[in-house]
Amino acid sequence: MGVKKLKPVTNGQRHAVLYDFAEITKSEPEKSLTYFYKRAKGRSHGKITVRSRGGGHKKRYRIIDFKRDKSLVPAKVASIEYDPFRSARIALLHYADGEKRYIIWPE
Repeated sequence: MGVKKLKPVTNGQRHAVLYDFAEITKSEPEKSLTYFYKRAKGRSHGKITVRSRGGGHKKRYRIIDFKRDKSLVPAKVASIEYDPFRSARIALLHYADGEKRYIIWPE
């Protein structure tokens, strides 16, 4: 994972570090492994209970395989992708039996 340091043009940028997105492949996420994540936006029962919440970009949640119970089946890494819900990258695996799963990319 590449890291990009900013030049200190302002005081807020003095020690700023950004991620480089060079390792991410330019492919769309696997649609069967994602679903739409509905945010509350400051509402618990339809009525606004916390002010100044809301907006933002729509995000699709990626279903991650944390159990890794198919360790005996050979798999190939198809792509390294961005995940909007975590700072780690995720990898799309294509198993020999035809199944696809996301895992946290161990780098």
